[in-house]
Amino acid sequence: MTLQKELLLAFYGDDFTGSTDALESLSRSGARTVLFIEPPTLEQVSQYKGLQAIGIAGISRSLSLANMERELLPTFEALKSLSPRHVHYKVCSTFDSSPSIGNIGKAIEIGAEVFQSPWVPILVAAPSLGRYCTFGNLFARMGIGSQGVIHRLDRHPSMSVHPITPAHESDLRLHLAQQTERTTGLFDILQIEQPEPSVSLQEVLQKGVDNILFDALYDHHLVRIGQLLDENVPPQSPLFSVGSSGIGSALGAYWQQTGQLQTRTDWESVEIDTPMLVVSGSCSPVSAQQIAWAEQRGFASLAINTAALIESDNTLEVLEITIQEAIQKIRQGQSVIVHTSKDNQDPRIAQTNAIFEQKGLTPAEIRSQTGLIFGNALGMVAREVVAQTNVQRVVVAGGDTSSYAARAMGIEAVEMLAPLTPGAPICLAHAPSSALDGKQVIFKGGQVGTENYYEAVGGVSQNPDDIQL
Repeated sequence: MTLQKELLLAFYGDDFTGSTDALESLSRSGARTVLFIEPPTLEQVSQYKGLQAIGIAGISRSLSLANMERELLPTFEALKSLSPRHVHYKVCSTFDSSPSIGNIGKAIEIGAEVFQSPWVPILVAAPSLGRYCTFGNLFARMGIGSQGVIHRLDRHPSMSVHPITPAHESDLRLHLAQQTERTTGLFDILQIEQPEPSVSLQEVLQKGVDNILFDALYDHHLVRIGQLLDENVPPQSPLFSVGSSGIGSALGAYWQQTGQLQTRTDWESVEIDTPMLVVSGSCSPVSAQQIAWAEQRGFASLAINTAALIESDNTLEVLEITIQEAIQKIRQGQSVIVHTSKDNQDPRIAQTNAIFEQKGLTPAEIRSQTGLIFGNALGMVAREVVAQTNVQRVVVAGGDTSSYAARAMGIEAVEMLAPLTPGAPICLAHAPSSALDGKQVIFKGGQVGTENYYEAVGGVSQNPDDIQL
């Protein structure tokens, strides 16, 4: 079996919220894109007519080095078998990673070997998300879809104190040097502005570097980078790249210029007339503000006993009280937020870490286990509550837990229904064996949205163009 036409791009997202961000950038560019939970077969991909891009919502952001190898090697081989023009390893736009957890350098090494890449382009900037890179240093706005202050990454109020992968270095070349022996050159903002940037790129390549980091400040920079990437696809294999959704935005913008894609503006109706369910595994300060705002405006806030969760052999038994309370609130017409933490200072974090430490787990193992256990629990809550109520829309918040939550919800794939806030579109869930099938789902990172996010997203009969998020 062969595809009707060449896939323009295939990507692997290192968590689910980041994967839906990439899904949105490609869909907005006009590429029909489907995001799968597991690597799809050629037969599965062929079932979606007119498909131009596919993604896999992965889990590597929360994995140790050994587990990353087991996860990524067969996945990259599966993507290679689909013969796309580009393969993109999608990472968070704040480059969350460390030598022991979610090691991006390791992912580059694996991808470069599988795809026999002579060099690997890296693009982290995503202007639409408030992420900018100049002279190799990454800057990030506080919150996505907000007007928050822009900070250098190592001074960012949230990322610099991230509980698992705190940002201590804003120069991404130095950050990567702690994760891989591959050398990283820079294609800086001044070179991008040159009349013939392709000449400058060849000069950088002639220096013999293994990776090239691209600066970007504005959308027109992305168009130029997209052209440079598409003009340098190897003749016998995909071009393997690493970065944020800026990769999809850059290529999509260039393909629009060449006429291969047309910007999509016709989106599905997303009106709802029922309460909304939120399951949150985020500990971001932005998420904390959003939960507090929602609580003040009538959302029921239900805290999962995470200590009991990790000590019990029966997850569903621990969750039963929370599930029944959520069902009751929703049947009474009240939207519900179920959470495993509210912020970095939530006492449940220290309690669960202490239990894991007593069991002899390392910090890397703790992060992997919390993502798995809490994500699975949140997904089970969502699946049970949706099965017993009339909920039409579910929001999953938090990067480390989202992929596990999606799997526990029984989701096989999602497609974008409509834009909402940058990086977190409303999606249609394909979940044949679950009550989530055909429901609206939103996967959002902890930094996404303004303070009133949940109140706005949970309203009735809203036009996404009118929502200020």
